[in-house]
Amino acid sequence: MKTLTFIFLLSISSMGFGQGSQKMNIYNGKFCSGSGDVDFLRLIDESFAFFHPNPTLPNLSMVYKPEWDTFTEGAGWDAWWIQNSYGFSYASTPFIQEPWFSILQRSWDLFWDNQGDGKRRGMWGGDSPDILSQLIGPDGCLGDAAAPGQIAYRQGDGNVKSHDWFYEATAAGVVMESEILLRSRDLKSIGYYLPKMERGCNLIEKTRDPNNNLFLVGPACNLLAPSYGGVRQPDGSFGKGYLAGLTVTYLAALDRMVELFKLTGNKDKLMEYKRRQKITRESLSKLLTPSNYLVRSIEPDGIKHGVLGQKQFGYLEGVVNADAVALRVVDKKIAGSIYKQIASFPEIRPFDFLLTNAPGLDDTYMNWGNTSGRGFEGFWGFGQWVNGGVWGTVEGRAILMYYRLGKFEDIRRSAIRAMKWAKDFRMDAPWSQRGENTNNPWSDKGKFKVGGVAVMIDNFAIPAATIRGLFDYDYRSDRIILRPRVPGTITQYTQSEPISFGQKKLYLSCNNGGPNVKSVTINGKAIKTKTSDEVHLLFNELPEEAKIEITTTGGWPKESTTLDYPVIPAMVSEKNTKSKVSAEFPDSLKRSFAILSNMELLLTKEKGSDYDKAFINSTMKSFEAYQVHIALDPGPGYYRAITQERKIGIDKFYEQAALKMYAGFKRRMEEYAAKGNMQQKHIATLFTEAQK
Repeated sequence: MKTLTFIFLLSISSMGFGQGSQKMNIYNGKFCSGSGDVDFLRLIDESFAFFHPNPTLPNLSMVYKPEWDTFTEGAGWDAWWIQNSYGFSYASTPFIQEPWFSILQRSWDLFWDNQGDGKRRGMWGGDSPDILSQLIGPDGCLGDAAAPGQIAYRQGDGNVKSHDWFYEATAAGVVMESEILLRSRDLKSIGYYLPKMERGCNLIEKTRDPNNNLFLVGPACNLLAPSYGGVRQPDGSFGKGYLAGLTVTYLAALDRMVELFKLTGNKDKLMEYKRRQKITRESLSKLLTPSNYLVRSIEPDGIKHGVLGQKQFGYLEGVVNADAVALRVVDKKIAGSIYKQIASFPEIRPFDFLLTNAPGLDDTYMNWGNTSGRGFEGFWGFGQWVNGGVWGTVEGRAILMYYRLGKFEDIRRSAIRAMKWAKDFRMDAPWSQRGENTNNPWSDKGKFKVGGVAVMIDNFAIPAATIRGLFDYDYRSDRIILRPRVPGTITQYTQSEPISFGQKKLYLSCNNGGPNVKSVTINGKAIKTKTSDEVHLLFNELPEEAKIEITTTGGWPKESTTLDYPVIPAMVSEKNTKSKVSAEFPDSLKRSFAILSNMELLLTKEKGSDYDKAFINSTMKSFEAYQVHIALDPGPGYYRAITQERKIGIDKFYEQAALKMYAGFKRRMEEYAAKGNMQQKHIATLFTEAQK
């Protein structure tokens, strides 16, 4: 049996102290290294671990579904939801590696393969008479949840009959696919997806009011639905209003569609989408309050919803404001006004995380005129679900907002709280009680309770954003733009995990002196910079592997913290050898691991099998993670005690993750054997040999 050697504590050379309890020194981690604020460097390093099988933290292998070869929501929620996965997908796109990048695309294919065409039924629930199964989505429509052959074209919770089509989810799907395509620059893939994305955009355009260029839509078509109630009519029904979230998310989609048409050289489409982009951006001013933050919506007669201080509809909307800053659809001045309002209103971040809204909504169709909420087993009540609840998918975008504005202590507060929940293996979605989460109505009881443990895709958005925000990657048709936002308490930062741009790999480092770019080198050669706060890297001028060193200046505002980093359990590293772990696999894993080891050896000299090698590598690491994990002391827990029941539940997560990864690879080999090309059939033959 293979023996695995690890150290349990991250390598830190000597210890010192700076402001507050910040440890100021040299840090050498698995995914990054640097000097200065050791705790923040460790936070970044451990954030990377979520995207690799590891024995300490929840990771992507735990939300992989072999039957579909995709991700799922997790915790027994057996589908892929746009509103839940959006934050993770967007934030992780630049750095997520194979096999996960391809698995991410296949996960989004669950929507694109079921896109509405005005003819097909949703089939959500099969041939049942349920409304979601019988719905026929308009051409271009995406939806709430999807699975192979199934899609919910409307938000599936609440009064579905009163819901409009899921317009903002469709816009988010276009944003996400654009990010994937702009990263990969694969013209064949662009040619396949771009017509689908155009259909989605055309669907949204049909809701544009030509009198003001805003989008007039009905209940539950907002991204975190069904919290948007539209407009109550005199007869008690609910009609349409101008939804700010749709403008923001669709504008983010248009910004990226413009870049894709530049990349493909389609001048006619480029001209049309630039027109749409222009009029949509100009319409944003109509959605602002006098204090220059965004409202939730506006009624056709001009009444605004989501303005603090109003007697009616007097709340602050968190989601649309965070998205507007994070996705860069508003300028720096408006971004600053939005953050100022959030920072000056403590009720919207009572437990470090941004609420969807605060105070409670008085304009949902379940409780129009009443902020207390009612019905639906109490989920509509403030702080529980989509009314004042806390969602990791939204929090990831909030972290990107903080990075853009250099609000590093906000990032620390949010990401450390999330890390504590992750080390408790309680990545709940949503976190209830406004984020305090003392008794989660989904994960603590009922059919979704699994050994007191929850790992859900929503909350991967937070570590992903903790990584993406460092350089605020902005993919364009001919370049990638970097905006260094390394926290001011870190003096030097080096990232050993690459980001991808086409087939090129970029390894980034920053000598951090402030927000202004002083100099840039690529593989040691200096390049000119055009602006003081951005680095433009032209695709055609980048080598296949580029070591990019950025030096910044100008000084960051001084920050101090009293937060202690949750070091227990510490991320396992393979550097040095302070401690050894050697454990036998249980019978459930022994033979599978032996087959994987044989297959890895057989694939060594096979050209053109990089994806299969990457899948094998991640699968073997998921086995090794289990082998080390079962010998680790998980510590007492932070917000939820690590009881014996919960420890067994966490151990089971690791075992099931390994088995699912193996099942996914085995299934792929079976498909190769049945309908693969010549090379794939050859690889399938090697797998048969590996099993002997």
